[in-house]
Amino acid sequence: MTEVAAKVTSVDPPTTVDLVADTDYVLDSHEGRIVLISPACSPLHHGQTLIVRGVAQGLFTDADLGTYIGDAMQQHTYGRSLTTRYRDERGFLRYRHEPITLANLPAVEEPLVVYLAAINCLWTLATDAATDIDISTAEGTFVPRTQRYRQLMQHIGDATNGLQGRYNTLAQQLNVGLGRIEMFTLRRVSRTTNRLVPVFKEREYDDSSMPQRLLPPIDGQEYADESGVPSPAYPGLWG
Repeated sequence: MTEVAAKVTSVDPPTTVDLVADTDYVLDSHEGRIVLISPACSPLHHGQTLIVRGVAQGLFTDADLGTYIGDAMQQHTYGRSLTTRYRDERGFLRYRHEPITLANLPAVEEPLVVYLAAINCLWTLATDAATDIDISTAEGTFVPRTQRYRQLMQHIGDATNGLQGRYNTLAQQLNVGLGRIEMFTLRRVSRTTNRLVPVFKEREYDDSSMPQRLLPPIDGQEYADESGVPSPAYPGLWG
């Protein structure tokens, strides 16, 4: 419920008092109800009538859609940034790395964000419909309430069908999204110190900025020694 107008009317004497939001009542927009908090109208006296008029969205409010679009943007642009080349005040060439937002999102990727936001919305509706069960009465009446859940899941689809398949196909063609192909740098271990060799981010040949250190994840933590016995190695030299 997005717009609410509430008032209290009395018969004797005939009066009408308009209630003020957050002063006389509190609105719960998700459940579509109001709670009277003002001592003047809570509880209602004998002969008083509470009149409430509200306008609500069909499925999702604008705030809900904004949340879904924000989640879709984070998923679609995860780990990506826009790189621009410029010359600073001292004449050196620099590279600016800006996170991708709705303001600088390429136009060709806008439908993909819409697809992903719609998929997230449909998953919410499917979760709500997952608890519905079919109704069958002794008179022969049958209400297939689970059909709503099946239709939602068919519309969402899988990796190749439905909205999810449409998004995956376009994302693969543009190599964007969480399933895009990425290149990683393998860590190398020095044979003299048995320590990982530092890895730095690749730069253009004319980039004069300071090198940026990278810390790729290291697997194999399940082989860690938890006995607590000290190792006879000299820290900083080898081992």
